[in-house]
Amino acid sequence: MDELIRALVLGVVQGATEFIPVSSSGHLVLVPALLGWPHKGLLFDTMLHWGTLTALVVFFRHELWAVITASLASLRHRSLADPMARLGWLILLGTLPAVGLGLLFKDPLEALFGSPRGAATFLLVTAGILALSELWGQGRLGRSLQELGWRDSLLIGLAQALALLPGISRSGSTIAAGLARGLRREDAARFSFLLGTPVFFAAGVLQLADALAGDPVGLGRQLPVLAVGFLASALTGFLAIRFLLHYLRRHSLYLFAIYCAGAGLLSLFWLR
Repeated sequence: MDELIRALVLGVVQGATEFIPVSSSGHLVLVPALLGWPHKGLLFDTMLHWGTLTALVVFFRHELWAVITASLASLRHRSLADPMARLGWLILLGTLPAVGLGLLFKDPLEALFGSPRGAATFLLVTAGILALSELWGQGRLGRSLQELGWRDSLLIGLAQALALLPGISRSGSTIAAGLARGLRREDAARFSFLLGTPVFFAAGVLQLADALAGDPVGLGRQLPVLAVGFLASALTGFLAIRFLLHYLRRHSLYLFAIYCAGAGLLSLFWLR
């Protein structure tokens, strides 16, 4: 029963913090460390990420289908006249930095996930990124997704690559980059979520391959724990996406910046 409760807690943590800009990677390092829980393994982490991917696909199913079909059609017609096709290729462009850097620095990046103090320190960096993006974008937020260009996509993609570091929020860094480029808050969040879909899928496939290669029978043995973590992550992630899109229509990122600063400082004090 203890294992199932831990899986439920970590699934909720992953689902909420993946999309709310407070860093899921940082929380998944810090929460077990602060509570004295052992790491549940790569296979469990993989299922949590598949849960958040499921939440993304379900929530944005109509947009994702339109983007995919329009992008494929653009190959046949050799035209980007369709805004959804253009958006699809911008998502692909924005995905490249994180994929390239993730493959290039895979081992040293994974080593950082064993450092709770490092994750707490990077939470402070996330707080600074969120606050600075609001200051930088003040009075300049008016662009829509239809106005997004390849430079915008590449810069937001580079911001996404920063989130390979535990404690740097993927949604936070990409939304912040969108605000810095003048996107409206809700549009910056929407592009951030859509941009995460191919990254989550690629990371999930690689993680699953690594997990099954190391322990091919682990999937069956851990099935109840994996199922609880997956379902908790998927349901919480869906609710977190809906909450944040609604929240950003009228509010800034300062609340999340304050949270990240507080969580980082308290964690550093607790772990000293």
